[in-house]
Amino acid sequence: MSKHLELGKKGEEIAMKFLQKKGHEILESNWRHRRSEIDIITKKDGILIFVEVKTRSDDYFGRPESFVTDRKRALMVDAANVYMEQIGHEWEIRFDVIGIIYHNQAHQTIDHFKDAFFPGL
Repeated sequence: MSKHLELGKKGEEIAMKFLQKKGHEILESNWRHRRSEIDIITKKDGILIFVEVKTRSDDYFGRPESFVTDRKRALMVDAANVYMEQIGHEWEIRFDVIGIIYHNQAHQTIDHFKDAFFPGL
């Protein structure tokens, strides 16, 4: 596996542990629909939450969360709509972004952006 894919996988594992500690129930990880992928789908306090995780080894080229493009947001919204239809979801949703700078195994910087974007905006 390439180095950046390994880093991304580590970041997703860190994000899931982080969310679980915050009381989130992990429903899915790496959920796919066609060309879209949602890194983590959780539920907390009755809210269905779709999470994009961005991991970098440093912030030299910018903060990890700044790499969530408009295209990625649109793909996430499309996939989220399919997921909600499949499970018969009719309650509140949210789109979050978690940015991680992975310094080493013992030290990471984690930023959790709740309601990072809204569908259609």
